[in-house]
Amino acid sequence: MIDVRPSQRMRDLGVVQHGAGILSEPARAFDLPAERDEAERITDELFSAMERIGQVHPFAKGMGIAAPQIGIGRAAAVVQPPGDAPAIVLLNPKITDGSEETDEQYEGCLSFFDVRGLVPRPLKITVETMALTGETVTVAYERGLARLIHHEIDHLGGLLYTARMSAEVDPIPVEEYRQSGRAWAYE
Repeated sequence: MIDVRPSQRMRDLGVVQHGAGILSEPARAFDLPAERDEAERITDELFSAMERIGQVHPFAKGMGIAAPQIGIGRAAAVVQPPGDAPAIVLLNPKITDGSEETDEQYEGCLSFFDVRGLVPRPLKITVETMALTGETVTVAYERGLARLIHHEIDHLGGLLYTARMSAEVDPIPVEEYRQSGRAWAYE
């Protein structure tokens, strides 16, 4: 049997891979509520993609996917927290505040799933997102959930996590990564 690289498996599941232009471009915001139907359709596509991916790979730390990762340049992402918490839909999200206190944890990305990188992020962020009705909703997220949300919002700004890594640190091959299947550790 031929061993399929994790990145090829993600490509086969419809995830746009590193090097595609759409991943480095800022996503276009929705005009809500006028584009409500479009936002709902894209959100449904994101949930379908997440379901396909979740069937072939377990995500103990939770997972997220942004519209550019499925080839749609719009400002939508969904995040599935670990455990049984409900999924979080992000439409036109903006980080409005971040704690000065940060930590570094390994992150993976569906768009280059062969490596993991040590990424510093704030331990707490405040995010403004839009409801389908056009209302602004503000929510604070902490620790692992803040990390997941921040990662997806970066995608919508055309940034990959490698842009946040320290210059002297390189991503490691997934084969060397030893924390699969475990939640991020916090003191």
